Formats: sequence, C-alpha cells, structure tokens
Amino acid sequence: MPSRISEIVFSEPSGRLHSIVMFASAVVFLGLYGYTHADTSAWWLLVMAAGNVLSGVAESLPPDRRRAAGAFRIAAVSVLLCLLIAMVVAPELVVG
Repeated sequence: MPSRISEIVFSEPSGRLHSIVMFASAVVFLGLYGYTHADTSAWWLLVMAAGNVLSGVAESLPPDRRRAAGAFRIAAVSVLLCLLIAMVVAPELVVG
C-alpha cells in the first residue's frame, strides 16, 4: 500500500492557475526585497521567492511529469524548511 505522503508529493501537477499564483507570489517577494533591501537585511524574502518559484515550476509541468513535479515540490519544501530552521536556530540572521 503506497503511503499518503508519496500520493501527495508525486501527484499530478495542479495546472496553470496554481503555477500563476506561485509565480505571482514570488514576484511579490522579490518586489518586497527590492523595496526593503536598503533598510534591512531581508535576504529571507529571496528564500521565500525561491521556494515559490520551485513550487510554481512543479505545478506548471505537464501531467505526465509526476516524478519531476515531486522533485520540485521536495526541493521547495526543503528550501522553506531551511528558512524555518534558520529562524529557530539563529533568529538574529533573519530578523537582523
């Protein structure tokens, strides 16, 4: 019996609408980074943008590319999880 996690991670990509939302949120994060970069250390916005871009790529793949979509999803979760760990372990790096 396949696990529930593998069913979710390696499922068929959701399609164009989800990928547009992910890419748009990445653009928003990049815009926020450009706006706040001179004032603070907002490198975490770049990490958020990278996670959203990876997720957007995963959702924009054709339906028969389930493994590639799963790999991009795992990469996106890993990038965002590293940011979360950095916030817990060394919050002064994120907050500034």
